[in-house]
Amino acid sequence: MTMLRIMVGPDDLAVSRFAVSPLGELQHLLRHLGGTGGRGNRLPSPIRTRWRERFAQVRHDPGIRALLALQSSAYGANFVAPPPNGVAQTLGDDLAAVRATPLSLARAEITKALAPGPAPEPQIARWLSRPDVVDQIADSLQMAWTALIAPDWPQLQAILERDVVHRAGRLTRSGWAGALTGMHRTVTWHSATVEIRERPNGQARLDGRGLLFVPSVFIYPGLGIYLDPPWRPALVYPARGSAALWEVQARPPASMRRLLGASRAHLLVALDSPTSTTQLVATTGMSLGAVGGHLRIMLDAGLLTRARSGRTVLYQRTPVGEALLSTTE
Repeated sequence: MTMLRIMVGPDDLAVSRFAVSPLGELQHLLRHLGGTGGRGNRLPSPIRTRWRERFAQVRHDPGIRALLALQSSAYGANFVAPPPNGVAQTLGDDLAAVRATPLSLARAEITKALAPGPAPEPQIARWLSRPDVVDQIADSLQMAWTALIAPDWPQLQAILERDVVHRAGRLTRSGWAGALTGMHRTVTWHSATVEIRERPNGQARLDGRGLLFVPSVFIYPGLGIYLDPPWRPALVYPARGSAALWEVQARPPASMRRLLGASRAHLLVALDSPTSTTQLVATTGMSLGAVGGHLRIMLDAGLLTRARSGRTVLYQRTPVGEALLSTTE
């Protein structure tokens, strides 16, 4: 079995963190829609259907075609979606980082991205050779974001933030071994090393730079590893709870729906990890007032507990709520 080992030192542990990448989500979605996601990395049918019409409206734009050319199944240009800085990363932060890319670095990554495949058609080759190519790529990313991601970003962001809250809690309780458990079927933690199976044999050292853990909805079901300088090392993995986007969420048992009502039963099923009211609104489509009212009733009934994390109040099922789920299935 082949394996990549990422050696993690004490200094790396101190600066490693979770982060969210808006442009990373766009990059992964474009790879799927453009057919460069690789075999085995196909989005579920509901997602392909949802985005097909949006993509058809922009796919023939030269900037979009250039972005697709830079995302082959073998390599994707890193400066198009640079590693984020934290959970609060915004699209504006990402686009500013893209525009700050030195032209020489952009040229080198464009060359590397184009090398594995056939030469791009002349129009795209000319577009990518422009002296203002970095700004043009940033403009195209903005356009693609507006057309493809922006309508669903609140829901996507809620899914990503829920994953971070869940794994940060496991990190606090069980260290990095707990945080990495279940992150991806190929990822394990052993003796201060992140071990990634089914990758070419090799070792990498972080040398005090730490490792970013970046949940993604659209990398499903793959795994992204970024170790090339000058970018910060990052591991991009499928976000827990992405089923909310695939529209295959677990349906509450009929007996629970009769007991609690359909909306409260749906919320109880959704609260399998600490979640804020805002995140529940984004992922369920209920109004803020409705969610708040249902949560208060279930709190009073002892089905939920709540705790503050910074400025956010997080709700989660209690053992009573868990027992109710298990006895009504």
